[in-house]
Amino acid sequence: MTELIIEIIGWTGSILILTAYILNMQHKILASSPFYIWANLMGGLCFVINTYYHHAFPSMALNIVWVLIAVFSLLKAKKTIKE
Repeated sequence: MTELIIEIIGWTGSILILTAYILNMQHKILASSPFYIWANLMGGLCFVINTYYHHAFPSMALNIVWVLIAVFSLLKAKKTIKE
């Protein structure tokens, strides 16, 4: 059962990141939009969980960086709104 949940989490991450990317490439959302950033953040977290479970540590490291980029983007956007 645990493996099924981990796979669902991984596929959810894939769907989030691909959806955001497709919408961005079709000029329906900007890369700076909250949806794009949150989809990448949540998708990256899903990938971190999935790759950790599968001991795919290089992919896990990449996705941790992916999540950090999204977090910093959200913080930057929040700072810009306050100014």
